[in-house]
Amino acid sequence: MSDPGVPPSPARRTVPFRGGGFAPQSRSWISWATLVVVLGAWQGAVSGGLVSPIFLPSPWTILLALKSLIVSGELWRHLAASLSRIGLGWALGTMAGIVVGVMMGLFTSFRSGGIPMVSALYPIPKIALLPLFILWFGIGETPKIVTIGFGVFFATVIATFTGVDGVPRSLIRMGQSFGMPMFGIVRKILLPGALPGILAGFRISASTALLLVVSAEMVGAQLGIGSFVLSAGNLMQTDQLLAGVAVLSVLGLMIGLLLSRLEKWLLRWR
Repeated sequence: MSDPGVPPSPARRTVPFRGGGFAPQSRSWISWATLVVVLGAWQGAVSGGLVSPIFLPSPWTILLALKSLIVSGELWRHLAASLSRIGLGWALGTMAGIVVGVMMGLFTSFRSGGIPMVSALYPIPKIALLPLFILWFGIGETPKIVTIGFGVFFATVIATFTGVDGVPRSLIRMGQSFGMPMFGIVRKILLPGALPGILAGFRISASTALLLVVSAEMVGAQLGIGSFVLSAGNLMQTDQLLAGVAVLSVLGLMIGLLLSRLEKWLLRWR
């Protein structure tokens, strides 16, 4: 029997968990469903006569044009030329950008001289410098590769410098207190700490390289996806043009997938 002087205890109830932290979940079916809906509406609009196939071919027509490019081998010739330019330009620009970015993050003199230079040169459209590079290096592959590397360089410098500058200084002081040499501090503390920022910069620089290679090939190239798209546009072959655009889109998705795999492998220690 309960004591009449003690108030009754409140009824127990279950409180829902509120600490989800806005954690995103992967729902790939939504991506595929959205793609199917968009392509279906596009195909229906063209087939129903709402959109002229001259100005906007249907997805099926673009797929047939892409098939003819694959069968004839023309796609592989253009794709091989573009990938070779992207690969070499991106590699050169990335290596130089990482070195300069680390130096700017470590040394005051490099930081004081580098930040104004990067701030002044980064906003310049790199494709505008292609005629100058042609005057310097002649007509050929070198001006295109230099243009790509120049654009990749600045994006990598900014990402690397920001990543190095964001490493907690307490970790660096701890390494110095244990007598670690400068190279050991850079290799074991600075670079691992800055690696997420550097890899994020890779995504930006890879997109920059893809944009620049298309622009450079439109200015002066006989082979390459950019040259193919420009030629198809001049001839009003819109199905061929959009087939080239679709190849660029797939190429961008594949580069993003490769960078995601690289990020998981390099950051597996986290």
